[in-house]
Amino acid sequence: MKIILFGSPGSGKGTQAAMLAEYLNIKRVSLGDILRGEVEKDSQLGRKVKSYMEGGLLVPDNLVSRVIEENINIPGFILEGYPRNLEQAKRLEGILKKSNADVDFFIYLDIDQQIIINRLGKRRICRSCGANYHLEEESSEKEGICDSCGGELIQRKDDNPEVIKKRWEVFSNESKSILDFYQAKGKLVNIDGRGNKLEIFERVKKILR
Repeated sequence: MKIILFGSPGSGKGTQAAMLAEYLNIKRVSLGDILRGEVEKDSQLGRKVKSYMEGGLLVPDNLVSRVIEENINIPGFILEGYPRNLEQAKRLEGILKKSNADVDFFIYLDIDQQIIINRLGKRRICRSCGANYHLEEESSEKEGICDSCGGELIQRKDDNPEVIKKRWEVFSNESKSILDFYQAKGKLVNIDGRGNKLEIFERVKKILR
């Protein structure tokens, strides 16, 4: 099964992708995780994308498409964070066609801006293991300390209010064309992105059944 999880920054697509990958026992490919890993390693690719990510801008299509092609698993995958625009969707279609493959579901986690601002503004990430926390909904036992590894919890630079609004604007401008693209292909499924992660996961599983 080949699934794309699509939504604005903070829509929960990363969490849902991880849960779905375990549920279906297929590979999760997270563009954001891959790019942040390259930034942490200070690789040539990481240095190229760092300024885009910290400014809340999208990394150029040619860079991210190359990363996806190198990491995708054609027999089955949960793809999260890509494609983000119509050009990337067409590039992905070309990548899959090389193996006579296509997407089975394009799942859109639909959510409004104010919820996104609350989620991202209060999100904290473990500097060591990357675990996610939220100051209100899913906080750590000890303030500022990861429950899993004891690492320091930090706020990502792209989770401050100004950057969040910029990321929302970029997403809003790009999203209509890609939603229309997958709707025309009969692959689009809209999921209500409000509520906690288990409630959303049940909605996702229901459409896969």
